[in-house]
Amino acid sequence: MHDTFDITTVVFAILAIFVLYKLKSVLGTRTGEERPPFDPFSRSGSADGKTANPGGAPESNVIRMPGVGRPAPASSAERWGVLADADAFAGLDAIAAADPAFDGKAFVDGARSAYELIVTSFARGDRDVLRGLLAPDVFESFSGAIGAREAQGEKVETTFVSIDTTTIADAHLREGTAQITVRFASKLISITRDRTGAIIDGGSDKILDVIDVWTFARQAGAKDPNWKLVATEAAH
Repeated sequence: MHDTFDITTVVFAILAIFVLYKLKSVLGTRTGEERPPFDPFSRSGSADGKTANPGGAPESNVIRMPGVGRPAPASSAERWGVLADADAFAGLDAIAAADPAFDGKAFVDGARSAYELIVTSFARGDRDVLRGLLAPDVFESFSGAIGAREAQGEKVETTFVSIDTTTIADAHLREGTAQITVRFASKLISITRDRTGAIIDGGSDKILDVIDVWTFARQAGAKDPNWKLVATEAAH
């Protein structure tokens, strides 16, 4: 029996070839470099298949609308509250506006270190250290007290037990000069000896509770980052 020529089969074969050709032209062929599909519900996914915002880096393909996704500016209380009394907020705001590099926490840490260094240097009579930390008139006062002590042959030994609190009590910006008043509450041992070495004041078993209120100053925005002690007062 002879094979029968089926025109329908031929037509469907031609159509199948045509459809395959069109699909290939539209979808292309796989090369092995294709990007994985984007998952819009994945927090870490991105359209290019890479991890979005790795390590907290900014997303280069994200355009933020003004005012969207940015934290609100910190209030004065939020900015300075753990460092200062409320009376100092306005002054600290003014200082920060005049000197964008001003860092309240760094200032308090530095003031704390300066306080301990100045007190112990004064006890030792170390004028060289004091000269770099004090305003000229304050240095003259400290130096005069050291001189009077030396004339009597007295020596002072001061040891810090602790610095319990360091708080900004007041702040001002006057004609470009920042002035910040700091209240220090500390415990220390102070011993004064005469020229023979005998104790004439204090003692190793006597811990003093001391409150010092010191004012530091610096020209806002100056290249020299150092603050100078410009005023002191104390209350035991």
